Amino acid sequence: MTEFNLEAGMPTAADAIRRLTSILSTQRALRTRVIKLIHGYGSSGKGGKIRTEVRRHLDECRKKGTIKFYVRGEEFSIFEESTRALIARCPEVTRDKDLEKYNNGITIVVF
Repeated sequence: MTEFNLEAGMPTAADAIRRLTSILSTQRALRTRVIKLIHGYGSSGKGGKIRTEVRRHLDECRKKGTIKFYVRGEEFSIFEESTRALIARCPEVTRDKDLEKYNNGITIVVF
């Protein structure tokens, strides 16, 4: 699973979403099945702006059908239905270091 760090270089949320849009378009064209987004959790302890905007954008993508679904890092556990669906599509994600870590700073996207 390829990782993309959306918080690298400390971009604004708008810049991170532009980067995300480009990544999603490219990975879809490459017929990638799954990617991991690193967006961080934010220094406020309440969830950062990039994280919030990334997930809002992914909700829109899911509604439009440009992605199948996504798994929030805090739900990336074999006990979660969304993660089990992810594993069924892409079994190699079971080797990911963030599985069972409940990492709020990542999101897994399924095409």
